[in-house]
Amino acid sequence: MPAKYQNGGIAFQYPENWTLEDDVLAGNRAVTVSSPGGGFWSAAVLSRLTDPYKLAASILETMKTEYEGLEVEEIQEHVAGQELSGYDLNFFFLDLTNTAHIRWTRCNDAVYAIFCQAEDREYEQIARVFQAMTVSLLTEISDLRESES
Repeated sequence: MPAKYQNGGIAFQYPENWTLEDDVLAGNRAVTVSSPGGGFWSAAVLSRLTDPYKLAASILETMKTEYEGLEVEEIQEHVAGQELSGYDLNFFFLDLTNTAHIRWTRCNDAVYAIFCQAEDREYEQIARVFQAMTVSLLTEISDLRESES
């Protein structure tokens, strides 16, 4: 049975055997859920005034300085009724290939940012879990928006 997280504008389901860390960074609520294998999925709720493109550019710049040969693909997708923008990243770390995703959407007077990453062998196993957590988060956001209407 999945566990449920709900706090500070973020709500989603996640595997009960994953580790959850709740944090407030610069006044913004953030939560990270880590798999037993080391992959992780993070979500943050930020001020509506946050420019998600600048935020993503900052993350990309940091990743480029950390990981030589970082491959970046811009992404637009619809998930659970929400328009997501972002990037897919591929890079080497400790001689292993890794995949990461940066996504964001603006709704409910906030910007929601999602970041997930795993070594590729693990990623193949948990990509659906990352997707399910994202759908769960976005469904909760949509439900909240409908209840506020």
